[in-house]
Amino acid sequence: MNKTQLFTRLSLNLLLWKTVTMSTEELLSVDYEVYGRVQGVFFRKYTQSEGKKLGLVGWVQNTPAGTVQGQLQGPASKVRQMQEWLKTTGSPQSRIIKADFSNEKKIENLAFKDFKVTH
Repeated sequence: MNKTQLFTRLSLNLLLWKTVTMSTEELLSVDYEVYGRVQGVFFRKYTQSEGKKLGLVGWVQNTPAGTVQGQLQGPASKVRQMQEWLKTTGSPQSRIIKADFSNEKKIENLAFKDFKVTH
């Protein structure tokens, strides 16, 4: 077997393994609310971008109380990554005080097709 054939075979095996493991990972849904300086600093746009980058679906919106809230859905490991991002990173100009998570549950199917900024 030459190098090209070996590389092709390894690439296909890796792709198949990734597809199988992604499809068997449990799906989670979780609500969140982030407190601090999170409005007027593009927090929603960065949240949408990070969520999409991780392959998550859901929504994000500002609240009258000055917080940002929303819902995340997707593979458990990606939801966990996004929760950490919401707690520690946010948008460059944001100052996160805390992030609360609630209503976490396993789901069979995603309820959204995309990650949206709502008003």
